[in-house]
Amino acid sequence: MLQRRKSGRKMKRRVYQNEDEYIGFASLPEQVHRKAVKKGFSFTLMVVGETGLGKSTLINSLFLTDLYKDRELLNVEEKVDKTVEISKKPLDIEEKGVRLRLTVVDTPGYNDALNAEECWKTVENYIDQQFGQYFNDESGVNRKNIDDNRVHCCLYFISPYGHGLKQVDVKFMKQLHTKVNIVPVIAKADTLTHAEIIRLKERVLDEIDEHGIKIYEFPDCDSDEDEEFKKQDRDLKNAVPFAVIGSNTVLEVNGKRIRGRLYPWGIVEVDNPHHCDFTKLRQMLISTHMQDLKDITQDVHYENYRAQHIANEINRQSQKERSKLKRDSCTSFDGVIDTDRILEQKDEEIRRMQEMLSQMQQQLKMNGRANGTKVK
Repeated sequence: MLQRRKSGRKMKRRVYQNEDEYIGFASLPEQVHRKAVKKGFSFTLMVVGETGLGKSTLINSLFLTDLYKDRELLNVEEKVDKTVEISKKPLDIEEKGVRLRLTVVDTPGYNDALNAEECWKTVENYIDQQFGQYFNDESGVNRKNIDDNRVHCCLYFISPYGHGLKQVDVKFMKQLHTKVNIVPVIAKADTLTHAEIIRLKERVLDEIDEHGIKIYEFPDCDSDEDEEFKKQDRDLKNAVPFAVIGSNTVLEVNGKRIRGRLYPWGIVEVDNPHHCDFTKLRQMLISTHMQDLKDITQDVHYENYRAQHIANEINRQSQKERSKLKRDSCTSFDGVIDTDRILEQKDEEIRRMQEMLSQMQQQLKMNGRANGTKVK
């Protein structure tokens, strides 16, 4: 296993107290900040769930825009044979001089067809394609401006009408949890009472644990963080799975304009933390954990794909060489012995390469734990 070599010499640390002694590297964070702001940021968010769970409304509520104004609704007959599609919608957002290139990947048709046993395959193929494209770009000659279209987060919408996860929910998350950060979301929380939401959350978490599904885990707080930040972190962790409500309707209540839904018995406010977890989801997704989602995509999911891809390429090349050796080998006994010896050497080489790849993956997991990221 790869390990950091420990130096026998102890590094001397010098702290400059006098301002005249400053070298100037304390401004490095400011340089990095300016460069990052100038370049801008990118983030790819995937939304997966059945039709009618409010995915489009929630996305519009999160980013205060209308990404689905040209959407066409299908009738029941068209949904019967509907297959899962991939729909990408780019959006450029600027806030206080910081530019974000947001890409929302929607999956219309998910679980709509009569036979939806393998509707997760289209999503898995898309995620693998983005990993493959990034791998090819990274391995190319010009690596200066690589477009990162990898999926950094998947909001998986759970129906509020059942009593937990459906079989298709379990199947999807078990197939994709090693490839993308899955954040479970209970849709249309305004159809449930507060007690029903608590019971459904507990049931969903129990079933996730029972089936060995690995959803996105929040990194642990540093010990030197203030109490307010630690409380904020605890509240976000306790809110999973997020019970959300989406609405683009602006209502006026007591002279105050709010986004919400009007019912005969009252108003449900989207931004009221006592009514739903919308503000917590938005805070986690945009304000506090967007970079962590990108880091895990790079350091864990992509590295797993890369290691597996390299191993597959080695095996494929080995099979080609085996076939060529068998074709080119002579029919004499000595020729057969030489061919077998070469094949054994190739097998040993492949075994060593696979051990190296396994060690790299173990080292990545150790680094992830050292950085406060839980990697399973």
